[in-house]
Amino acid sequence: MGLGLGPFELILVFAVMLLMFGAKRLPELASGMGKGIRGFKQALNGVEEQSAADPSAQAPPASPAPARTALPDPLSAP
Repeated sequence: MGLGLGPFELILVFAVMLLMFGAKRLPELASGMGKGIRGFKQALNGVEEQSAADPSAQAPPASPAPARTALPDPLSAP
């Protein structure tokens, strides 16, 4: 499941990120990205667990959208 990146490419990507964000900001970005990925995986697992536990507990069908009425043109009003 590699991305096809060799060691030179990885170093180049890291160097560009270091130049763009700075040394102090990189750990914050990595931490935030890790938390986001972790939350995404937990949300996916929660949906899978919920649907596997009770197949009838699916979302109810959406109600139809209200009909849109045409508004009178304010320039043509007397």
